[in-house]
Amino acid sequence: MQNLSDVKNYKYDGSKVFPEAQDFLPILGTDYVELYVGNAKQSAHFYKTAFGFKSLAYCGLETGNKEYCSYVLVQDKIRLVLTTPYSGNSEIAEHIKKHGDGVKVIALSVDDADHSYKESVNRGALSYFETITEKDSFGEVKRSAIRTYGDTIHVFVERKNYKGVFMPGFIEWNSEYNPESTGLMYIDHMVGNVELGQMNYWAKYYSQCLGFANLISFDDKDISTQYTALMSKVMTNGNGRIKFPINEPAAGLKKSQIEEYLEFYKGAGCQHIAVATNDIVFTISEMRKRGVEFLHVPGTYYDSVPDRVGDISEDLAILKSLGIMVDRDDEGYLLQIFTKPVEDRPTLFFEIIQRKGAKSFGKGNFKALFESIEAEQARRGTL
Repeated sequence: MQNLSDVKNYKYDGSKVFPEAQDFLPILGTDYVELYVGNAKQSAHFYKTAFGFKSLAYCGLETGNKEYCSYVLVQDKIRLVLTTPYSGNSEIAEHIKKHGDGVKVIALSVDDADHSYKESVNRGALSYFETITEKDSFGEVKRSAIRTYGDTIHVFVERKNYKGVFMPGFIEWNSEYNPESTGLMYIDHMVGNVELGQMNYWAKYYSQCLGFANLISFDDKDISTQYTALMSKVMTNGNGRIKFPINEPAAGLKKSQIEEYLEFYKGAGCQHIAVATNDIVFTISEMRKRGVEFLHVPGTYYDSVPDRVGDISEDLAILKSLGIMVDRDDEGYLLQIFTKPVEDRPTLFFEIIQRKGAKSFGKGNFKALFESIEAEQARRGTL
């Protein structure tokens, strides 16, 4: 990275949702998230059955791809790509061997992939690949990519001149099995875990190289329990559609969830994907029926909710029965719940969130949440 210690003073545009963000690319939203997994066919079945995704597109041997297969799933505005290599001697296979199933690509939708690449690299971003143009009978897609924490990358996707199902090289994936949606709508935020002392480095990276602003910061006094603590900075682009909290461990009496993640993932990476719903009671009821496991929230947590949060539209007894947490900020309130890790390594998990005006991240729930995570760590023998 070049000159990261010399973060530039940008001219701010007050018309932006977050005016301190430069938004020189600009980023329109999340295009897709790609996971490298050990068995994409089986993983696709899991995400369809448990999370309510539907089949969208496919590439593999049948499309002439001799190196790997990818299954693309969709639910509302969320596109999830699951990729598995055909050979053990490949970059994808090495990624899976090192990290287990995990997020490789956080793809960002842009108007101009070449401009986005050049602007970010000129500001110090680490290149992954220069702009490539892929074409078929439906048009063309341009992509470029930069590196971020660990082995994770951001791919800039320009698809304004493409009318196909996903992108060149993919065909429509017709499947007779498409369970009903669980009500997931879009990606609210994605959290990265980085090593001790690296949070500020990557916050500057997003500020300088991508024009993000620091929306909010949490220190070890905000996010701590009796045993563990962590620190976090939330970075956002100008329109607020992309939010990347960046976590690092803080000193504690025992091993924090961040340290556990870094140990099992073998480095920095995406810890969790937060997906939004407009009816969290329906969504969680459905997901529980389908076998998704969620963190257990201590029953005493709900005793203080009325005084701490005030009036809410939902029945607190139902929220308690489902384990859904509530928090309030100056803009409104939110409801949230966290799955257990979705693979055997205690790494990637999902958050389900419903915002009812709130712009925050559930600070009032941090203590109960991390105590629940610590209880799972204790059961795993990794606390």
